[in-house]
Amino acid sequence: MGELIHRGPTTTTGIIMTAWLLLISLFCLSAQSTSGLENDILYCGPQNVALSTSDQTLLLTWEDKPSCLALKDVLTYELLVLIADKQEHYDEIVVTHDQIGSTHSWNWTSYLALECAAHSVRLRSRYNNQTSPWKQEKALPGNRSPKKWQVYPRDRVFEAGSTATFCCIVPAGESFNNTYLSDYNGLNKSITKISNQTYALTLNLNEASDRCIDVKCRTSRTTYGACVFVGYPPGDSDLQCETRDLKSVECHWTVGRDTQLSLGSPTRYKLQGRDCAEEITGSCSHLMPDEAGETNWTLTARNQLGEVRLHDRADLTTRVRMFAPEQVTASTVNSRNVSLEWRWTVDGYNQLSLTCEVRVSHGDTSSTSETSGVGLNAAVLTDLIPNWTYNVTVRCRTAQHWWKWGDWSKASEFHTKGDVPDALDVWMQAKENQVVVVWKTLLANQSHGQITEYEVTWATNKTRVAPSERKLMFCLDTSKEHDITVTAWNVNGSSSPSAITTPSISPDRTRVNTSWITGSNGGFMLSWASSPEASCGYIVDWCPTLDCDAVEWIKVPANNTNATIFSKDFKDGLRYSLSIYACTEGAPVLLERREGYVRETIIEEKLFESLKFEQQKTDVEISWAPIPLRRQTVFIRGYTLYYWNQDGDGVVFNVSTDDPEATSLTARNLKIASYKFTVAARTALGECGNTSIDTTLNSLTDDLFKTFFVALGLVSGLLIVTTVLCYRHWACIKNKVYPPIPKPVLMDNWLTPAGELTCQRLHLDLQSEADTMNVPELHRKPGVPVNDYVGENVPFSFTQTPKGYYNKPLTKDKPPPLILPSTDAPPPPGLPSSLLRGVFPNPSYNLVPGDHLSSCVPKVQEGTPVMETSDGYQPQNQPFPLSLTAERPDSPMSCGSAYILVP
Repeated sequence: MGELIHRGPTTTTGIIMTAWLLLISLFCLSAQSTSGLENDILYCGPQNVALSTSDQTLLLTWEDKPSCLALKDVLTYELLVLIADKQEHYDEIVVTHDQIGSTHSWNWTSYLALECAAHSVRLRSRYNNQTSPWKQEKALPGNRSPKKWQVYPRDRVFEAGSTATFCCIVPAGESFNNTYLSDYNGLNKSITKISNQTYALTLNLNEASDRCIDVKCRTSRTTYGACVFVGYPPGDSDLQCETRDLKSVECHWTVGRDTQLSLGSPTRYKLQGRDCAEEITGSCSHLMPDEAGETNWTLTARNQLGEVRLHDRADLTTRVRMFAPEQVTASTVNSRNVSLEWRWTVDGYNQLSLTCEVRVSHGDTSSTSETSGVGLNAAVLTDLIPNWTYNVTVRCRTAQHWWKWGDWSKASEFHTKGDVPDALDVWMQAKENQVVVVWKTLLANQSHGQITEYEVTWATNKTRVAPSERKLMFCLDTSKEHDITVTAWNVNGSSSPSAITTPSISPDRTRVNTSWITGSNGGFMLSWASSPEASCGYIVDWCPTLDCDAVEWIKVPANNTNATIFSKDFKDGLRYSLSIYACTEGAPVLLERREGYVRETIIEEKLFESLKFEQQKTDVEISWAPIPLRRQTVFIRGYTLYYWNQDGDGVVFNVSTDDPEATSLTARNLKIASYKFTVAARTALGECGNTSIDTTLNSLTDDLFKTFFVALGLVSGLLIVTTVLCYRHWACIKNKVYPPIPKPVLMDNWLTPAGELTCQRLHLDLQSEADTMNVPELHRKPGVPVNDYVGENVPFSFTQTPKGYYNKPLTKDKPPPLILPSTDAPPPPGLPSSLLRGVFPNPSYNLVPGDHLSSCVPKVQEGTPVMETSDGYQPQNQPFPLSLTAERPDSPMSCGSAYILVP
């Protein structure tokens, strides 16, 4: 692109020459008007033509011939650029009538380094289709290296995104191979041949680089190259100037993007035309001028790719940014307040109205406070924590003209004195016959010193608790309310007492519904209905459901009915119980209970430890023990029983229940086959805890046989047990069921004491032909006293029946003494010979008419009488006992109510 620059004559000689030229031109025009132009050649043209170069730019200057002054219209100059004798560029310059006679200039930048090929410019004038002859000027390139081969341009700076052309000059005798950029990828790469020994590489430099890029040229013998830089022009902005010491100006600006030209062309900065040394930091300082008031401040940023000028106008007396205070110290330190002092290094600050900000920090917590004054150099800090370490820093600004805060001072540390502890946060738990009062351990910023002990007071009692404890258990009557206070002690004294009233445990106060709650983001988000009883807010406590000893709690203001619960001790898969109480002037009132998990986790397999199988005809009941809470890492919402025939087609059936308390499920109408049963717990995370059992169903016939043999076994066992018991207790059973029949006892004195009694058998003739025979009865004779006894002092009566007998108690009378005759004496006269030895007839009784006694063959078996009926019935195989009053065998025998028993 060409550019025309005009310059006018400035000397008297120039004016005279112009006048002469004008006269000559008028003469020539007059001659032309008479004779015309020859060969259409215009004698008005350029003169004093000069061509210069700068990098790849051509600068052409020339003047008009004197004849041009006679022209009445615009004059046009044509320019033609040749590279290696080939036309590369054409341009026209129009000179107006008032510009004729001045010096003209034109420049054009070549895409190719001047060292790569010969550049020349041709110039001529044109007026009314008449042209002057061409004047040609050749560009002289810069000093070439004496080497035979080169790559151009060298050490040039290009802007990122521009197009560049590099030439490779091949020495004589070598052939061109390739040209490229090392470690750089350009766009739209192309290679052209300029001449036999010159080749050009054209590409787009799309990226900036903070290093030198090598342009390589490879020939048939060697590789050589040049170094170039790619970057950006300066992009700085936002200049602001201020003063710090009231004597110098300090300007700051926003540094633009990195030009990537720190090596090839670093940016140079100037403030008010003077170089700045602090280029990198975006800051430049100079002494303030003597004159006061507003001043224009100019900053120039320049590199080879461009220049930026920044401006700011300000009165620096209103732009004071103060230095940091020095030597900040705590002069007076108390438990809750501290006095600070500092000094200024700039004397001018002592006359300024200042506002200072004091920042007090401890750990990750900090707070700030402000104070104002002329030449301010002190401040007082209040509401501090006793026995606590603080760090403090100070900064100030001018109060009259707001500009910027000054720098922060260095941190200064101090430690406050101790004080009594803060009041404790107290809570309670009442269960059965115990009351547990708990309190939170005071933090370091609450204890204000080492806690030495706790003091708990209730009613008229008082006890001291070790500093390591945080609860105390009472065995109190929980049906009543109790007022308990707790205080903390350190070396400085005791805290204010914290009171808690324990509620009375009664069904109407503790019976509330328990609902499920699901955790969120590692905690619980609770909300509840407002309660008119909550005069002082609400209390929410929580603890693991299985171990509620380690209870935690928070207090909520009365105007809130929601809370978010977090704890560092929360664990996933562990059930927690949460209770919401209304805070009252007396005992807290329980409002709601919740149970939930911070995050539910999947229960491991084999949750059901004891699956049991029971077949009922074609139904199968699978039962299990209740799932212990310690294994429930998620809410169980029901159970599902899956079963399938292992010998069949593999179709899976299931039956389920929504009852989380269920302990059995039944599969119905099954075939006789082998089945696999699997029980799973249904949860919000899916089914889990799968437990399986394999079994084979029995047929109904098998069940019948099994039932029969079981019953048979039970009966056999019962018989065996009965037999054993009867054997062991036979004597008792015999005495109860079949008591012994007493022997007949002979009474009165009708027995003959001498002679031997002959044992005879009594025989009863059956009179009736029927099956039941008439048994003779014994009757008392008239006149015989009623003195009937059986055995010794045992009354007894006997009544014969055809099938058996029964006994009746008799009246107790003292039997008279009875003297038994000698067994060797013959029977007395008149006594039946059929009586057995030792058996005597009772004369007081007679047989009933119709009964007959038949004689029997005497049988003596060791003195035991035998009684038989006509059909051979023998009612007893033991001898009848005789009641003897004598101590010796030969003593007289006393018989009461003597009678003879006949079956």
